Amino acid sequence: MKLIRTARGAAIAVATAAATALLAVPASAVTADHAHRPASGSPVFVQSDNTAGNTVVAYDRAADGSLTRAGVYSTGGLGGVLAGSVADHLASEGSLAYDHTHHLLYAVNAGSNTVTVFAVHGDRLTQTQVLPSGGTFPVSIAVHGNLVYVLNALDGGSIQGYVREGKGLVAVASWNRALGLDPTATPQFTHTPGQISFTPDGSALVVTTKAAGNSIDVFPLGTFDAPAAQPAVNAEPGTVPFGFTFDQAGRLQVTEVGPGTVASFTISREGTLRALGSAATAQAATCWIVRAGDRLYTSNAGSGTLSGFQDSASDGTLTPLGNTATDPGTVDAAATPDGRFLYVQTGADGIVDSFRVNTDGTLTATGSVTVPGAVGGEGIAVG
Repeated sequence: MKLIRTARGAAIAVATAAATALLAVPASAVTADHAHRPASGSPVFVQSDNTAGNTVVAYDRAADGSLTRAGVYSTGGLGGVLAGSVADHLASEGSLAYDHTHHLLYAVNAGSNTVTVFAVHGDRLTQTQVLPSGGTFPVSIAVHGNLVYVLNALDGGSIQGYVREGKGLVAVASWNRALGLDPTATPQFTHTPGQISFTPDGSALVVTTKAAGNSIDVFPLGTFDAPAAQPAVNAEPGTVPFGFTFDQAGRLQVTEVGPGTVASFTISREGTLRALGSAATAQAATCWIVRAGDRLYTSNAGSGTLSGFQDSASDGTLTPLGNTATDPGTVDAAATPDGRFLYVQTGADGIVDSFRVNTDGTLTATGSVTVPGAVGGEGIAVG
């Protein structure tokens, strides 16, 4: 394996190092709030997706989970808006991704078809690179080890792979795959792919296609970590699979907007799915999902709520924990690594709501902040 990865690195570095160097840009902080209170935990990063100039806003996290703004950083790109969207301009999950191992933050610039790389120093960001996304309208990012993949939503959808080199990315041209969705299907926000992520062991990529394909596509990774030429397309007619996460046992948990459920699956080495069951939220527009320890929480944009579920380690059975009200337009969410706090974007007014996760899985509100320029914005990550 060491020889394989070395060969891969040598092959791509010669072809792309010069282009990568040209795309590197200096840091650009729009504002920095130096007089913030001392942080007691890892920071929270929120993407505005502002069409006049995309930004990432850094927040310090207090002991009770509440947030205080630490700074606003330009991505060097533009946010984007899918036709028909209101509270969720990207209509996706995972448009901001944090690499905990290498302390790097990746943001999509949907309006300029680029990806921004930030080096993370506590609650401070240093912009190191802006580079092409390999397609049109990037909406989601996946990270595993030194590999990064970006999901592009328009022109039929595509994925583009990169290798991390230092504090930047090197695009691998042969790791681009078209999804083959109908580029003319409308409305855009329901007929574009929703999320990309690696399986927990990094052996495959999973992509949801929402109403464009009503499928969950799986790309097994092969020699030199290249994705399969064609994905295993797992059709889920009428379900509109949107966001997903992996539970404590590595099972795939997917939000299905059509029936308003969370569906559980296992994934074979070939990329085929085996359905295990589903649990209903009884809420409107159940689109996003996040794991906090052994609990799962869905964001229900149409109801302005979060739905909680207790996940069984043995068989993946989901036990409802009830619904919690948020500000209007509940969208993307992120949990702290210890599962004690949950942060959710509410796109109707560009607000982030903070919650403490209680021992019984219920949620207690700990405050909210208004993110500058982030009405309809998506993308949130905990450092």
